[in-house]
Amino acid sequence: MSARLWAVVGSTGTGKTDLALRLAAELRSRGNPAEIVNADAMQLYRGMDIGTAKLPLEERRGIPHHLFDVREVTEEAAVAWYQPLARSVIADIHARGGDAILIGGSGLYVSSVIFDFRFPPRDAVVRERLESELEAGGAGALYARLQTLDAATAARVDPKNGRRIVRALEVLEQGETTHGAALPEQPVLWRQDTRILGVHVERAELVERLDRRVERMWAQGMLDEVAALRARGLEDGVTARRAIGYAQALAQLRGDMTQAEAIAETQALTRRYARRQVSWFKRYPGIDWVSPMSEATGILGS
Repeated sequence: MSARLWAVVGSTGTGKTDLALRLAAELRSRGNPAEIVNADAMQLYRGMDIGTAKLPLEERRGIPHHLFDVREVTEEAAVAWYQPLARSVIADIHARGGDAILIGGSGLYVSSVIFDFRFPPRDAVVRERLESELEAGGAGALYARLQTLDAATAARVDPKNGRRIVRALEVLEQGETTHGAALPEQPVLWRQDTRILGVHVERAELVERLDRRVERMWAQGMLDEVAALRARGLEDGVTARRAIGYAQALAQLRGDMTQAEAIAETQALTRRYARRQVSWFKRYPGIDWVSPMSEATGILGS
């Protein structure tokens, strides 16, 4: 049987990591040298551990994990950069005879790998100008411009997500059609031997999980982690400094927020992000929704 690509997806806090570990361990017990590939945009960054719930090395059960800790916080993580890298890693795993298990909740990153996604060109000069406008005037004015130029894309983009708005405008200025932050109308799988598992937790339980998780982040040393990353240039990063939790911890360190305010805002933004993740993955064709407690043997069959 040819090697397969698995995608374990779902909102933050649903238990994707544990399920992927159980699946990989069961496959390996059956002689399939399965390996795990990261599709969480923030887990790409070195040192962003507590705030991303990154699995420590000692808890990875000896299973190879790829694309964790591959960017510095001062570097940008872009989907167009990530896609060919992830596909190359997956091809290498398959060449070794193992299944690849892609895991993450960053919808566009997952989609770029498992579906036939092609990215419009980039223009560094245009992007720098738009990012300067974003810094100076916020996302609101740029979002209004996007609504005028491409209402369909604007309707699919979070009005507060400045990076997505900038990217859409950058593409439009080059006369290209943008995918915005959306799936193609009829997504086509990159590999036909792909199986997509969506990890589902009921909303009330998920909200409770997420709120407690944020509280644990601060209790486990989130502020110390962010202070160390700040010393390594976190505030100069394009992507990392805007991550949920990290932006709020930076505000607390600057004295712009109290700890209670930082935690409360992180909880609210995390709940909203989780809703968007669920909406995104619900549109995946052929997705199998499973409980976070599902046994790997049941998923694989006997």
